[in-house]
Amino acid sequence: MSAQAVDTNRRRVLVAATSVVGAVGVGFALVPFIGSMNPSAKARAAGAPVEADISKLEPGALLRVKWRGKPVWVVHRTEKMLASLAEVEGEGELADPDSKASEQPEYTRNRERSIKPQYLVAVGICTHLGCAPTYRPDVAPADLGPTWKGGFFCACHGSRFDLAGRVYRGAPAPTNLVIPPHTYVSETTILVGEDGGAA
Repeated sequence: MSAQAVDTNRRRVLVAATSVVGAVGVGFALVPFIGSMNPSAKARAAGAPVEADISKLEPGALLRVKWRGKPVWVVHRTEKMLASLAEVEGEGELADPDSKASEQPEYTRNRERSIKPQYLVAVGICTHLGCAPTYRPDVAPADLGPTWKGGFFCACHGSRFDLAGRVYRGAPAPTNLVIPPHTYVSETTILVGEDGGAA
């Protein structure tokens, strides 16, 4: 065997070995680079569904949870509160009683804007300029007038919402409060951020 043939074989082996080592090195270098494109654990957690335990939520009370950095309210409505929804609707005071112009999952397109009538789940941000309305379940308080049947009042610019989060006529808020996707994982737990395929 000539020296030239030995050099050619050696060259081929060295080139093949170098190529394999180089490919493995590139693979190792790409793994952290590609991994850095995935959202961080903090970012994943910020958009993750959250559970709301309603086992101790008294009738008439409001529970606050945080989902995607926004406040979400869960209100346990009484029979009297539910009856007020029809009264307000009948008086023609609501801008969008059927929630035609509002963000709302299909499975909550009803008077109560909820899956279960006694529980309202809504994003606690005014649809006007993003202020946080206050929960005002009291009926006919002096500052809101004799026709107030309970609901949410935004002190920033005076927007008013009924106990289903429907906006009153003449309010600066253009639409009803947003109803987030949600589902009941048990009788006492609501999962906010997922609808369980019900939409």
